Amino acid sequence: MARLGIGRGAPAAGVMLAAALLGAEPALAEEREPEAAEGARPVLALSGEYILDAVAVVRGADAGVRYVDLATLTAEVDLEAAAGWRGGSLVAEVIAGTGQRPNDLAGTLQGINNSEVPDNRVKLYQFYLSQALAGGAMTLRAGFIDLNAEFYSNEAAGLLIAPAFGIGSELAATGPNGPAIFPSTALTAAVRVAPSRDTYAAFALVNAEAGVLGDVGGMAPLLKEGALLIGEGGWTGGAGKVALGAWSYTRRQDDIRLVDAAGDPLRRRAHGGYLLLEWPVGGVTGPEPDAPRKASLFLRAGVSDGDTTPYRGGWQAGVLVNAALPGRPDSQLSFGANQAFLSDKFRLNHAEAGNPMRGAETGVELTLADTLAPWLTVQADAQYVRNPGRAAGTRDAVILGLRFIFAFSREW
Repeated sequence: MARLGIGRGAPAAGVMLAAALLGAEPALAEEREPEAAEGARPVLALSGEYILDAVAVVRGADAGVRYVDLATLTAEVDLEAAAGWRGGSLVAEVIAGTGQRPNDLAGTLQGINNSEVPDNRVKLYQFYLSQALAGGAMTLRAGFIDLNAEFYSNEAAGLLIAPAFGIGSELAATGPNGPAIFPSTALTAAVRVAPSRDTYAAFALVNAEAGVLGDVGGMAPLLKEGALLIGEGGWTGGAGKVALGAWSYTRRQDDIRLVDAAGDPLRRRAHGGYLLLEWPVGGVTGPEPDAPRKASLFLRAGVSDGDTTPYRGGWQAGVLVNAALPGRPDSQLSFGANQAFLSDKFRLNHAEAGNPMRGAETGVELTLADTLAPWLTVQADAQYVRNPGRAAGTRDAVILGLRFIFAFSREW
């Protein structure tokens, strides 16, 4: 892999933000006096993260080395500690990136890096009010919320860098400009209920058009394009997870191929569903009662209507191994495979335009991460994508990457 320089064209804004946030981090918690009085409940929690990736596309539509960076700053105010508002909290999150787009070289449909953004902008990514009720058994949230933080996610897939392991492409590609997921959220009202310790149900009403402060055009009009309705329920006992989810848009969307007698696209109801499975294998990594499991397997699968999006379904599967390196309790190793199935209508459109596409895009990923300091995690990554579907004749893609994650957290 070619060396990544911090010179001309480097992620200057992100580096400056990271330096400002992390400059004193080697002397964190143990050496500092606590900010709040001992025993006092913190009013404000502030956390920051700066991700810097060097991505080498060894083979694909083209080859080369590009960088991706993403800075995140999150603040949470405990309204009960601050003003006596029992069960209330306010969360704000700002993101900024100055990176490049390595997937332009790889030529894949689903992408290769979960920090890559189409436009480098500073934006208010999340801003919402959260209210806990019934002793914490119910939580209400309203505001700009990352849909993937609550729906279509599982912990064992979280280390993998390919975007398909975050949320299935058959849902990620829906809506007028994508649902409320990275890199733009939407106004959302959500509720989560936990009838018992190991069961939950979550529902959300999401503005169909994503857009936040900092996006071109700013916040999207409320319900102009209708809403996304999504629900998920499941079981989370024994460090495992079994969940089912379903989603649908309230306003019909254009069929990607069929038209009416006037030549206008037919209108279809976009909808779909998904399944999440995660289960632990082996023992725990340490003697502590809350020590993580040695390994977890996962399987995810989703389907969509196939009339309004490029995808009719897909799946992801893999394993996460904790304490993967001897003597390194914070090290993690993960292997994953994913496959996205293109809809027949999408393929026919491209075939008629002289750009035939294969029926599915398949990827595998192997990644290893270790925490070298409380403020620094380093992660090596390798991906292979078979049949990248972006263009006819595109070669299978091989991607190597190195990720640096700088992080801090403070409470007052």
